[in-house]
Amino acid sequence: MNIQARKQALRRSIIAARDNLTPTLRAHASKHIVDQLCKLATYKASRIVLGYLNFGSEVASEAWVRQALTDGKCVLLPRVNKASKHLELFEVKDIDSDVETGAYGIREPIVERCDRFEALGEIDLILMPGVAFDWEGGRLGYGGGYFDRLLAHLPHRPVLIAGAFAMQVVKEIPQESTDHKIDWLVTENETIRCNLERE
Repeated sequence: MNIQARKQALRRSIIAARDNLTPTLRAHASKHIVDQLCKLATYKASRIVLGYLNFGSEVASEAWVRQALTDGKCVLLPRVNKASKHLELFEVKDIDSDVETGAYGIREPIVERCDRFEALGEIDLILMPGVAFDWEGGRLGYGGGYFDRLLAHLPHRPVLIAGAFAMQVVKEIPQESTDHKIDWLVTENETIRCNLERE
């Protein structure tokens, strides 16, 4: 089986299993995960952060975005440009009024209400979405490659963190040269320091 087929099979099985988690379990685990993400020293030290708004059965990253705003950080959210297949970043100050449902059913910044963020070299930390992760920092996204393309265009390497349910952590993620590893992974059970090459 080639690497794309392996990724797609893993993607399908993890999303199906995640969808089967009860809403109560997801809510309880999400709260703990977000609390722990916000206790990371690297988060506390960050001034400009890029997050995303959850959809489907994902960890409730919206709570992380709200906390980052409460903590006085400059919070960026991505908007998909389907024509260029890239992410455009906007500063969001109020997610109750500054976002709308956009590409793929994901909530995105409203262009008319938010300032586009161009100083990509100033991003300190990125909360990465993902379907599955491994203990070495391997990440399996949804297959669009949007975040990997964004990272490839940044003039530096921000700290990459992720929150996931424990059942999303697998022994090994099939990796390609364009894939980027995360530095920290937080589940409801543990906080994992992944990418030790960055020490």
